[in-house]
Amino acid sequence: MFTLINNVIRNFLHRPATRRYPFEKREPFAGARGHLVIDPATCVYCGICATKCPANALAVSRDPKSWTLDPYKCILCGYCIESCPKKCLSMNPHHREP
Repeated sequence: MFTLINNVIRNFLHRPATRRYPFEKREPFAGARGHLVIDPATCVYCGICATKCPANALAVSRDPKSWTLDPYKCILCGYCIESCPKKCLSMNPHHREP
């Protein structure tokens, strides 16, 4: 009985063990992969990133100059970033808001 009271008092006097998530957001760790970002001003729409993607999440078209990413297929491996000749792709460490 007394151990229960001691535990209640200790929990009442100390800080909570977790964060209050919607109000306090944690900064991402170094090297974290959040989501893929493209700079369309520097992209030449060559399609190399789409061919290197192991999940086939990218679709690049030269004629209308369109670039689409299926976020549910993307496995955030970073092969497209490494293969881009113009380095217009980058990885943002913050996750995309729904």
